[in-house]
This record gives sequence, C-alpha cells and structure tokens, in this order.
Amino acid sequence: MDVAIIGIGLHPFGRHEGVSAMEMGVVAANRALADAGIRWADVQHACAGSLEVLQPDTMNKFMGLTGIPFTNLFNGCATGGNLMLSAANAILAGAGDVAIAIGMDKHPRGAFSVGDDLAGLGLGQWYGEAGMAVNPQFFSMKTMRYMHDHGISEDCLHRVAMKAFENGARNPDAWRRKALSYEEIAESPLVCDPLRKYHFCSPSEGAAAMVLCRADQAARYTTNPIYIRADVFRTRLYGSFEVMHPSVPANARPSPSVQASQAAYEAAGIGPEDLDVAQVQDTEVGHEIMHMAECGFCKDGEQEAWVKAGETKIGGRLPINTDGGLLANGEPVGASGLRQIHEVCLQLRGEAGDRQVPGKPRVGFTHVYGFPGVSCATVLSR
Repeated sequence: MDVAIIGIGLHPFGRHEGVSAMEMGVVAANRALADAGIRWADVQHACAGSLEVLQPDTMNKFMGLTGIPFTNLFNGCATGGNLMLSAANAILAGAGDVAIAIGMDKHPRGAFSVGDDLAGLGLGQWYGEAGMAVNPQFFSMKTMRYMHDHGISEDCLHRVAMKAFENGARNPDAWRRKALSYEEIAESPLVCDPLRKYHFCSPSEGAAAMVLCRADQAARYTTNPIYIRADVFRTRLYGSFEVMHPSVPANARPSPSVQASQAAYEAAGIGPEDLDVAQVQDTEVGHEIMHMAECGFCKDGEQEAWVKAGETKIGGRLPINTDGGLLANGEPVGASGLRQIHEVCLQLRGEAGDRQVPGKPRVGFTHVYGFPGVSCATVLSR
C-alpha cells in the first residue's frame, strides 16, 4: 500500500467533564495537522467515526468549511482501523493526495451495553434477557472456554493486567496511570468468573487522528514518515465464536482476527516473527491472550509461558500494548483503533519516551476487534 502516515494527534483518554466528543476530535485533528506541518485547507478527503456522535462530519464547521468529501463510518471497536483504511483507499483511488482519519467518543460510566432493542442487531430480546448483551458476561464466558481448552491459568490473566497498568503508568496520555501489584489485581472483586475488576477496560472519552498522504510525497511533509504496509478489514465466518453470535456450530471456523492478520502479513510480505512491537484489542485480559494466538504471535496455549517470562513487556520478545492498551486507557470506541496506530507510530519514530521499545523498532502491528465479529489489522513500518 503506497500510503504514508505523516501526522499523528491524540486527545488524552479518560474523563473530561464539560468537553464534548466532537471537541476532543477537533483537538486530535489539529494536533495531527500540526504534526504534519499542514493546514485543514490542505486536506482533500476526511473520514471520521464515533458511536456516540451521530454525524462526526459536522466537525468541519470547527475545522473549516472547505467542501471536501467527509465520510462517517462505524464498525464497533474496529472503527479506527477501518477509518485509516478508508482514508488510505481514498488516496489510492485518486480522490486526493492528503487525507485525514479521525476517531472520537465520549461514553457514560458503566459496562458497555447494546441498549434495550436488539432487533436492530438482528437478535431477539431473549439474548439480552439471558444476560449476554452486556459485554462482561459474554467475554467472561469466552475467556473461560479458552482457558479450559488451552490450559491458561488465572495467573496469566493477572500478569496481563499487571503489565497493562505498568505501561499505562509510563504514558502521560493514559487514563489509568497507577501501576497495580499482582495482589491488588488478583484480589480485586470478581465481576464474572473468571474475570475480576482490574481485568476489564472501562468506557472512556478521547480522540485520535492520523494524516495520510501518497508515499511518494511523504518527504515533502516529514523526515520520519511511517508507511502503511497493509491494512485489512474482515467480518466473521459462520462458525466463529463472536460477540452477538448466539450459537456456535460444532465445526469451528477461524475468527475475523485470524483472517485479518493473516491477510495483512501476506499483503505486507512479512510474518509475525518480523514484528518489533504490537497493539492488540484488550477489552479485557482474555482478549489480549486469545488475540496473541489469533494474530499468529504464538500458538494456542503458549501465551502462558510467554506472559510468565515477560516476553510481552517492553524489552521482551514482542512488546504488546506498550501504552497500556484499553485497560489503562479505557475505550472510547471510535478512537481506540487510531490510538493504537498513534502508539505504534511513536514507537517506530523513537518518540515513545519512558515506554520506548529498545533496539530501534522498524515494524509494528495493530489489531482491533469489535462486535458483531469484525476485525482490522495493520502492518506499519519505518
């Protein structure tokens, strides 16, 4: 893919009373433009995504009424990856040489919910009445099954959470910036067996933005472009075990995360062994563990040894979620995928500060997963 990232911007994640999601999106967009050294008038195509903002494109009244195409997009937690893909595809299709992707959200406190009417999601009300429409129940069930099938212990869950909060403590833009001890995590209240209070992310607020351009023009804007080697979006197959899927056939099929990551490696001409840093969806600790195998980093069940040996920490074999991931940042759904890309860009540019991966990383990977079973994987490089 002959597209480069020339500017990145972030509005810190957390709780920001009195600041709207759109205002946070404007901040992130302006920071990305400033990072690229351009103005809004130089942007020729825009894409924005949000769960809470009905029409994110109306933010152009704050940015400038320049008449450019401005597309709204939403794909659950996979929104951010697909936003960048859509912006990159616009460039490749000749819609312009410079594009921007902006994700933003501002969620209320409490567990994510799909609301009272499930008909719009293709499900009957019985699914919600059984308790499966609230994320913690479904994720706990999926995690417990995976632990049973592949020999993952509760110790592994606690260590993944501990690593997330350690990394978040190093990140000035994270929401949760306090490292937690193993005991604090392991003894925190049980929410849905086997997952505890500090095993989950929380809905939060924030925004992120990326400025893209044709790769052959990147040198006009920056001396340190990050190249998009692959950006792949996939939906679920019949037989994969996904949120909002009320039954599982006897013959299992690969998840959309497997499909997206394998296609991304093929498009980039690399394998997972070539990665220097990675971000994966960690709505809760079970997701990070499962996605390590689904994205090809290791085989099912090998996560136990990886995590215990510190292989996923900064300085390990493959640092994962170096900014603290969703556990430390929370999840404003529309912004999370672009937050991942923002972090990998910082790592590849050598600008990640106290959480910088050693050895001058050259290749990074991001992965997002959302309901009703969608995934987006990217490969980025210096």
